Amino acid sequence: MEKKTMVSDAELEILEVLWEAGKALNAAEIRTLLEKNKKWERTTILTLIQRLVKKGMLAQEKREVYYYRPNVDRKDYVKEETRNFVNKFFKGNAGNMAAALMSDDSLTKRDIEELRDFFNSRF
Repeated sequence: MEKKTMVSDAELEILEVLWEAGKALNAAEIRTLLEKNKKWERTTILTLIQRLVKKGMLAQEKREVYYYRPNVDRKDYVKEETRNFVNKFFKGNAGNMAAALMSDDSLTKRDIEELRDFFNSRF
């Protein structure tokens, strides 16, 4: 069984910037994009990037400076995290997760309609 790579919320923000950019970015470019929502110091961003490189989540390429790109697609990452969440909290049963969402009014009528349409188109 493959060991799951844990990514912190802060590291995930770095990944989100790179996924959204759709291309390799250097640390300064990452920081510029993060500044819309975060006021992290340059050293904080560099630390987070290096953690992600060490975990194998980012690849780095030396040009005039280092450029970084994700080693995993966002879609694949979300799928794996969702699977882990369902396994951890609902014993692998996605139906139980849906029931939990329904029981506390987390899903709106529109959400339910979208889910119904999704399931109808898949099955």
